[in-house]
Amino acid sequence: MVIHDRPYAAESVTPSWLLGENGTGPFKFLLSQHQAGLTTRGRSMQVVGSSARGTLARWSSVSSLLSQFGSDPLRSRYEGPYWQISSGTSLPKPLGEPEWKRPATSASAMAAKTIIIDHGSGFLKSGWSGWNYPQLIIPSIVNYIPCQENPGPSYAQRQVSLGIDPCNPDTFSHPIERGHVINWEGVEHIWTCVLQHHKEELEDCPVMLTDFPLKEPAARKKTLEIMFEVLEVPSLFLADQLEMSLYASGLLTGVVVDSGYGLTQVESFLLGCPLPNSKRTLEFGSEDLSTYLFKSIFKEKYDKHNLSQMDSVAMIQMRKCYVPNSLQEPLDFNQDLSCGSNEENTFYLPDGSPVELTPLELMAPEMFFHPQVFGLQGPSISQALVDSIESCEVLWQKMLMSHVVPCGGNSLYPGFTERLSQELNSGHSPYEATVWMNEKRHFSVWLGASVVAHLSSYRSQWMPRQEYLESMRL
Repeated sequence: MVIHDRPYAAESVTPSWLLGENGTGPFKFLLSQHQAGLTTRGRSMQVVGSSARGTLARWSSVSSLLSQFGSDPLRSRYEGPYWQISSGTSLPKPLGEPEWKRPATSASAMAAKTIIIDHGSGFLKSGWSGWNYPQLIIPSIVNYIPCQENPGPSYAQRQVSLGIDPCNPDTFSHPIERGHVINWEGVEHIWTCVLQHHKEELEDCPVMLTDFPLKEPAARKKTLEIMFEVLEVPSLFLADQLEMSLYASGLLTGVVVDSGYGLTQVESFLLGCPLPNSKRTLEFGSEDLSTYLFKSIFKEKYDKHNLSQMDSVAMIQMRKCYVPNSLQEPLDFNQDLSCGSNEENTFYLPDGSPVELTPLELMAPEMFFHPQVFGLQGPSISQALVDSIESCEVLWQKMLMSHVVPCGGNSLYPGFTERLSQELNSGHSPYEATVWMNEKRHFSVWLGASVVAHLSSYRSQWMPRQEYLESMRL
């Protein structure tokens, strides 16, 4: 069943290399803004489950907020794979008139603009509040290259830059791993580049930054220090990622299942508030899926810093991988096929050599439902979701199960949401499950923050820079 409500924004045609055919490519999700060719469309959300009609009556008024954002955004485009973004490459510049048309902004409207930053383990999305897509998507990747003036191996003699240096591909790293910041210098460099990019249009804008998933006090303290003391932002809002995803779906009550690059998180919400002890964090995501494909396909030649291998794994994830209805059916089907008899299972490497993908390689996203098959520990997504709901009061469990909201890039794999609905309705819970699928769920966190930035009820959660400086003097 497809629910259509009022049109709320212009939507761009997303480059295929950015999202892939199914929007699932973790390595292609990189430095880009969406291209031209804007068309006005209605926002749609698909509901999976036979209790869909009953959920319509509980459709939250938050969805009406989404209908208010309809300005045509100024976007720019960067063409090419992310490993071509080396040191010295600037972030993309907006194209000039008349191909792009800036939305008319009054002085008061510009003053109300907020920079929204969603920084995950794999990617950072940023843009202006009120828009329906982030205008900038960059990899959460930095590389260190030797300083030409004083080359050497020591930490102080290296320069940090964005992305991957194709001349030194083994020097890149992710400053955030599994929700933990392991390299604050890299995080600061990424934030600096992003804010400089947005401040070219407007100076001294407040910043809404999504909080790191694990919400460690030391990480929050360091975040405030960088934002207020180094970057000197006028005010800051640290937003909860899963809460923002719920608002992006137009709901206030439900269970959010966010599966991203490094983590998969589940949490239940009632009227916009997280329910105690309902959060579940699974330490696997698309990073593990990529690692499995690397090792399975390239075996002893496996090298995660090899650009050709990285591109091949990304293309396989985008074009070949899917979630089956069950684990056993495709295994039985492929056993009946002779080697090479199914062209759809063949992938050609950059050198032209064919690779016959095994059933488990094609079904690599199955790890979210059977992690033990792929050597991962912990419960499946569906089991974590049921555990989250069962930790809540019995009074709310039926309503929570009827409002399951998947989001994150992994939820876009073909068959993911259907399989999630099937698993939840196969006896895991006494209640019937309904899965709500927002078409923009890979940007749910950013989009929800874009909505919240305009709500007066959240003003008390903003921290002005002056208040922070005064607290540091005490």
